[in-house]
Amino acid sequence: MLTLPETKLHLRVDHNDEDALIEALMTTATAACSDFLNMDAADLVVAVPAPIKSAALLLVGALYEQRESQGERPYNKNPAFEMLLAPYRVHA
Repeated sequence: MLTLPETKLHLRVDHNDEDALIEALMTTATAACSDFLNMDAADLVVAVPAPIKSAALLLVGALYEQRESQGERPYNKNPAFEMLLAPYRVHA
């Protein structure tokens, strides 16, 4: 769903030192989106709507920014993440 170059552009990262971390965060964000949407992650590969990609990038950014957090502050839900994904959610 996300590519490394577009994700690094979103994060404003211009070096290769953290590529493995960023790729892991991309995988996590894709899994979180597919879980929220009640879809298989494989379905989020081709023709993904822009709001879903934006939600994934938003989550990658949050995870990247807080990668060293030790849980000193409570984690809050990001309403933008859910707002972007809600119209595409599959209800079982």
